[in-house]
Amino acid sequence: MTRRFRTAMTERLGIEAPVILAPMGGVAGGALAAAVTRAGGLGLIGVGYAKEDWIEQQFDAAGNTPVGIGFITWDLARAPARLDVALSRKPRAVMLSFGDASPFADRIKKSGAALIMQVQSLAGAKQAAALGADIVVAQGIEAGGHGADPGDGRSLLPLVPAVVDGVRPIPVAAAGGIADGRGLAAALVLGAGGVLVGTRFYAATESLGHANAKRRIAEASADATVRTRIFDTARAIDWPDEYTGRALVNDFARQWHGREPALQSAIETEKPRYLAAAAAGDTDTMVVWAGQGLDLIQEVLPAGEIVSRLLTEADRALSGVG
Repeated sequence: MTRRFRTAMTERLGIEAPVILAPMGGVAGGALAAAVTRAGGLGLIGVGYAKEDWIEQQFDAAGNTPVGIGFITWDLARAPARLDVALSRKPRAVMLSFGDASPFADRIKKSGAALIMQVQSLAGAKQAAALGADIVVAQGIEAGGHGADPGDGRSLLPLVPAVVDGVRPIPVAAAGGIADGRGLAAALVLGAGGVLVGTRFYAATESLGHANAKRRIAEASADATVRTRIFDTARAIDWPDEYTGRALVNDFARQWHGREPALQSAIETEKPRYLAAAAAGDTDTMVVWAGQGLDLIQEVLPAGEIVSRLLTEADRALSGVG
C-alpha cells in the first residue's frame, strides 16, 4: 500500500484502502462485505427492506470479519428494531441514506460505530455534519440505484469539491459512476478521502445479485440506463418524490417508463407478473440497478480482485499526472 492511499477517511475507519462497499439492498450481503474488508476496504451490508432475521444471517455470513451496515433512513423509521439488531452485532460503521437521520444519529455514534451519511447536495452535507457524521458520502446523479432526481441532483464532479469544502475537516467519500481506479484517483484529486462503490461490486462473485443480473451488468453500456420510478411502482414501494432510481433499460422499462399513471392503473396484474419475473431472475422484467460506470465493467470478478485493481489503477493514474 502506497502512502498516497492514507487519507482522513482510511484513518477514521481504520482501513487501508479508501474504498467502501455501497450497501446495496439485497445485493451487498455478509460474504461480499467481508470480502471487501479483507481486501483492505470497508464492506457494508445492504439491508434494503429486509427483516431482522436477514440482518442476523448476513452478519453470520461475514463471520469474524469486521463489517458495517447501511439502511434506507426513511424506511428504517418504520421498522427501528432493525437498528437494534444491527447494533447488537457491533458493526464498524452504520450508513444512513435518504431521509431524516436525526432520530438515529446519536444512538449510532454512542454505540461506537462510525456514522456514515450519504447526501446528494451541499445543503444535505451540512445537515449531516451538524448531526455528527464521521464520513459524508457525496452521491452524484451518475449513481446506480436510488438518488436525487436529475431535476434536483448534481453530477459528481462539481458536487464532491463543494461538499469537501462545505464539511471540512469531515472526510468525504465520492459515489456515483466510479467503477475503476481512474475514478478513485479523480475523487482523491478532488479532495475526497475515498470512494463508495456499488455497481462494480454488484458484479462481484460474492454478491447476492442474481447471476443473470451480474451478466447483464458486464455486458451493458451506460447508454442503456434510465432514471425512473416504475420499478418502485411495480413493487408497491412508495419512495419519496425527490428520489428516482437508475437502472438498466429492459422490456419492462420500455413498456412503462413515462407511463407511470398507466402502470399504477394496471398494478393488480403487473405487480404479480413483476414479482414472478424477479423471482425467476428474468432481467427483461426485473430491476437491475446500475450506474453510469457500466462501460468500465466487462466481467464478474472476486471482490478482492476488484479492490486490488482499483488501487493499482488509481496509483498508475496518479503517477501519470505527476
